[in-house]
Amino acid sequence: MVIRDPVHGDIELTSLETRVLDCRPVQRLRGIRQLGAAHLVYPGCNHTRFEHALGTLAVAKRVLAALAARGAPVADHQRAVAVAALLHDVGFVPYGHFLEDVQGLLPRHDTGERMGEAIAGEVATVLGSELTHDVLSIFTGTAPSWARSVVSGIIDADLLDYLRRDAYYAGLPHNYDDRIYRYLTVAGGLLMVETAREGMFRPDAISELVNLLRLRYYLTERVYYHHAKLAAEAMLGKALETAVDDGFALLRLLELTDAGLAAELSLTRAAGLVEAVNRRQLFKRAYVLTGRTVPAGQRQELFRQFRQPGQRRETERLLGGEDVAITCLPPTLMKEAGFPLSSGETLSRELPLDIGALADSYGSLWRLYVFAPAGQAVRVGEAAVEYFGRPSEHRRPS
Repeated sequence: MVIRDPVHGDIELTSLETRVLDCRPVQRLRGIRQLGAAHLVYPGCNHTRFEHALGTLAVAKRVLAALAARGAPVADHQRAVAVAALLHDVGFVPYGHFLEDVQGLLPRHDTGERMGEAIAGEVATVLGSELTHDVLSIFTGTAPSWARSVVSGIIDADLLDYLRRDAYYAGLPHNYDDRIYRYLTVAGGLLMVETAREGMFRPDAISELVNLLRLRYYLTERVYYHHAKLAAEAMLGKALETAVDDGFALLRLLELTDAGLAAELSLTRAAGLVEAVNRRQLFKRAYVLTGRTVPAGQRQELFRQFRQPGQRRETERLLGGEDVAITCLPPTLMKEAGFPLSSGETLSRELPLDIGALADSYGSLWRLYVFAPAGQAVRVGEAAVEYFGRPSEHRRPS
């Protein structure tokens, strides 16, 4: 099968990959937006996890071809790596990154246990026992390091698809150069960037790596951490917590799409929050802390505190009641800056100065938000100043 993709062009699938693609758990991804509520800020961001899965498969195959051309021993693992790339988000739930990484309501979707549950049944039957084992080994950590890194590493097929895809659909004129594929190599069993050729240092390899990281920074700043996107997701998260209080089973999320979740939540006590999101009547920023003023250790402590649903909800009640939503982002670390570099003879994890400076700036993107309805934002903000013992970094217009 050949599928035309607006980002990568024609994507060729083998007969096995086509059968996997047709499985119900993979088709469900058509109904889950790649960027959660980002479409409320960037209307073009209606692309889905299904498109991203196809793109990740295409990129993984391109990485494998580049590695094979350089003599890397990839042949025995090519099929498992390609299928794992296609399936890497099969266990994703609506608004999954927010519910998993920020609210702590579910474990991460790409762990070995979650992946095993997601592909059990129909997908595993299509794959057969041997390939199912090989695919799961990429997520459990038992496959060779380089194979895991192609799918779920630092600079991996996932990243190389979503950076290009998200920028495209957000309408942001930023991209990376395809020459990044030429620099990837396998040495000592590790996937890494080759920074030397014929004994000479390659500054173009470093500059393209820096360009990739700049794109990651730019999208995080403009899209992933946009306050309106996070406010909408916080409201939906509160609606889900209310539904869970009334008996909604979180495991149901594994069967739902974005629309399916909204429909179910619309039948609960939290229906008003879902309707408000649908009408883009979003909570406002009542109180904000950022990585520019909060030291790294305190960011980590605040994240640990508010990722616990009980602690978060108790603090929300203290600050103003059921309509308050606290969103504390994970400490922002540019893990891609630690990608191993090879000079052909030695392995280095020492950051070039330009990459190190960018990684430091990335930490400042961390945010703690207290969101509240517009009419309550001033009162809630004042309560938050007293609770946190420091002024808000966001000044509401008078």
